[in-house]
Amino acid sequence: MQIREYKPRDWKSHPPYVFKAYGSSVKRGPLKKLVPIKQTLSEITGPLFSDIKLEPGENDLTRTADTNKKALGERIVVVGRVLDENERPVPNTLIEIWQANAAGRYHHPVDQHNAPLDPNFTGAGRCVTNEKGEYRYLTIKPGAYPWLNHLNAWRPAHIHLSLFGPSFVTRLVTQMFFPNDPLIPLDPILNSVPSKSGRDRLISSYAHDVTEPEFALGYRFDIVLRGRRATPFEKKKR
Repeated sequence: MQIREYKPRDWKSHPPYVFKAYGSSVKRGPLKKLVPIKQTLSEITGPLFSDIKLEPGENDLTRTADTNKKALGERIVVVGRVLDENERPVPNTLIEIWQANAAGRYHHPVDQHNAPLDPNFTGAGRCVTNEKGEYRYLTIKPGAYPWLNHLNAWRPAHIHLSLFGPSFVTRLVTQMFFPNDPLIPLDPILNSVPSKSGRDRLISSYAHDVTEPEFALGYRFDIVLRGRRATPFEKKKR
């Protein structure tokens, strides 16, 4: 087995640990310089996801596996590619998806937002990139929801994505937003990304060629892992 050296990311285009406008980051962000910890052999060699087999329907968030009942809301198809810094496809990448429902509420006991829960929508799914680095999933467009960061604060519609590389130490987490959302300029989390180009890379684009007639609108969201055009990711505490 060939062991490749783990290379730390270049965080210049990524949000800081502490961003004053994002209140909870002030309380939980580290105040001292972090100490890098060298990865051990087990961390850089496994577990591997190259042969992962998903259950049928894991990339369809619009229906529950046990009852096959359909979720409420606007169906959307999301496609994209996972690429490295040289625009080469990254195959066999496990992508986890989680999001709020069409009313802007998560299927989680901590979320007590006064909005209806959809019994047929868990808001969680998974997919794996093919040999061309492509992924696809079907879901419901999430709704905006209030949060207590500041007065009259609302988070724009977004979908959380978690990508696993060859080991857990290479896990990356990001968010996908939707074009022309009026809440985007007001969102401290998205605006913690230092550059406009970085923020733009977190916004999907409408894709008419992906849209399915009389069924669902299509969106495209490519994810670049490194380089100057890298997708901004959440920083990991080391």
